[in-house]
Amino acid sequence: MNQRAAVIDVERIRREVEGMDFTGVMEAAFLRYSRGEAIVPPVGELLFADPPGEVHIKYGYVMGDRHYVVKIASGFPGNAVRELPASDGLMLLFDRETGALVALLHDRGLLTDVRTAAAGAVAAKHLAPKEVERIGIIGTGVQARLQALALKTVTSCRDLMVWGRRPEAVAEYCDDMQTVGFQPAVASDAAELAASCQLIVTATAAHEPVLAGVHLKPGTHVTAMGSDTLDKRELDTESMRRADVVVADSRSQALVRGEIAHALREGAVAEKDVVELGQVISGELPGRTSQLQITVADLTGVAVQDCAIANAVYEKISAAQV
Repeated sequence: MNQRAAVIDVERIRREVEGMDFTGVMEAAFLRYSRGEAIVPPVGELLFADPPGEVHIKYGYVMGDRHYVVKIASGFPGNAVRELPASDGLMLLFDRETGALVALLHDRGLLTDVRTAAAGAVAAKHLAPKEVERIGIIGTGVQARLQALALKTVTSCRDLMVWGRRPEAVAEYCDDMQTVGFQPAVASDAAELAASCQLIVTATAAHEPVLAGVHLKPGTHVTAMGSDTLDKRELDTESMRRADVVVADSRSQALVRGEIAHALREGAVAEKDVVELGQVISGELPGRTSQLQITVADLTGVAVQDCAIANAVYEKISAAQV
C-alpha cells in the first residue's frame, strides 16, 4: 500500500524550529560535504528581469541518510508593493531506497533563512577572532536579523552596529535587536562600521560592493552571505586581496558564483588558496592562525545544508507523532 506523503505547512515548521539550535547541524553538514560524503549537483537557477526575481533549485543527499532532498526557493523583491512576502519556497523529501515522496515541507523559504543564518554562526565560530568587541551587520532584512541571532550561539558579544541604505529600516532593525538582547548602534556608512567591528556580516542582495577592503582592520572576520548568484557582489576586490584566509562553503560552487568567483576573475585570490569550511572544521586545513589576520567566509549556500535542516525538522515532527 502506498503511504500518502506528509504535507507540513510553514506554521507547523515555524513552531518546530523555535528553540532549535542548528549550528551543530550545519557544522556536521559542512564536515560531511568536504569529506565527500554528500552528492550535490550544480545549482539550478532561474533569473527574471521584469519584474526582478530569482528561483534557486538545490538538491542532493548525504550518504547513509534515509532521504534525498529537492529544494525550490524564490525571491521577488517587488512583492512588497503587492503586500506579499519577498521569498517563498518548499522542500521535498524522498525515500532514498524507493524514490517515493515522503514529505513536502511548505516552509515558504523559512528553512533556507534559518540554515543560512546557522552557517554564518559556524563560520564565525571557526574564523572570528577570540575577542569580539562589536559585531557589524550590513543590511536590515530578514537575514540581517537571523544572522545576529545565530551569532548569539557562538559569541558572548552583544554590542552591534548596523548600516543600511534606508534610515527607517535601520531604525526598525535597531528596535528589533534591542528586544532580543543586543545593544545596537547605527553607523553613518560601511567605513565607520568596519573601523569599529571585528566580526562583520554582509547580508544584502547587492550587485555592487557594499564593503571596501581599505577600511578593514587587522584581525577582522567577514562573513559574506548575500552573493548567491553570478552577478551579486558585496565585497570589493581589495577586501578579497587583503584576506589572509579565504573560505568557501563549497569550493566548486565558489568558482562560478559569489565573492570568490569575482576575486578569481580579477586575480585577487588564487584558486589554490581557497579552503572549504568543512576542512577548517575538521582541522584538515588551517583557518585563522593569528589574531591579526583578516579572514573572509563566502557563503553561497549549498544543498547539503538543505538536506541537513529538512531531515532534522522532519525527524522532529515524526518523533512527536509517534
